[in-house]
Amino acid sequence: MAHRWTNDMTRADVTPKELWLNRRQIMAGTAGIGAAALAGRAAAQDALEPNPIEDITSYNNFYEFGTGKEDPSRNADEMVISPWSITVDGLCDNPGEYMLDDLLSGLTTEERIYRFRCVEAWSMVVPWNGVELADLLAKLGPKPEAKYVAFETAVQEENMPGVRRGVIPFPYVEGLRMDEAMHPLTLLATGIYGEPMPKQNGAPIRLVVPWKYGFKSIKSIVRISFVENEPPATWNIINPREYGFYSNVNPTHDHPRWSQATERRIGGGLFASRQDTLMWNGYDEVAPLYEGMDLDVNF
Repeated sequence: MAHRWTNDMTRADVTPKELWLNRRQIMAGTAGIGAAALAGRAAAQDALEPNPIEDITSYNNFYEFGTGKEDPSRNADEMVISPWSITVDGLCDNPGEYMLDDLLSGLTTEERIYRFRCVEAWSMVVPWNGVELADLLAKLGPKPEAKYVAFETAVQEENMPGVRRGVIPFPYVEGLRMDEAMHPLTLLATGIYGEPMPKQNGAPIRLVVPWKYGFKSIKSIVRISFVENEPPATWNIINPREYGFYSNVNPTHDHPRWSQATERRIGGGLFASRQDTLMWNGYDEVAPLYEGMDLDVNF
């Protein structure tokens, strides 16, 4: 496993709230940007500023609330997020049903700015706050035979119009190999810009895996399972030809219906210039996880 990432970012490195409320100030470059380089340690990240909060909360994929990018912000208000419990099961020492506050008790909250990229070739930069997934897994005690961690999203049929319409199979499920889950870049996020997680972004707790396409970062988690074999993942189930289990950002492996080589920053409009997509989304420190793997077969 890669060495443990040391986070020396402070709140001063995150765009102040009074600035992100003023889009023109942000676009003029008045917000601090130092943490972008810290998160990915890639030179191409250095100039990236976090997107304004209105971008982050109004352009989402969350099919439980509809298939349109604006549907989650319109339809997520009725989701019940308190009280919130998470079931932990499978090959671990401490299974059970935990209230969220109890599950996170004693874990250190981090603030990180990550480039977040969707498979449809758009990207944004989000300042997340949360805890390292590795710290939570250590608390739960995975057994040696647990090779993967699986996750499941909440299903609240009465509050989720997409679930009622059955737009995809629910509940939404995802998974990571254990070494991916234990990597210090992998975050369980509980908020954005130092504020509690908005419902449309996956409240009250979601996964963030910054070197993978956005659909791997499952939202509104209600179950964590430790398993021996590769777990099911929703988009891989629906269309394995287009969506692999690993789903690492890889500009050399095209989606069957579009190129993955370039991306457009959210907030710049339809005619914003495209930029080259970076391998691993710019987080080169994860490359050792995949040494010796054929990345066109294990995509």
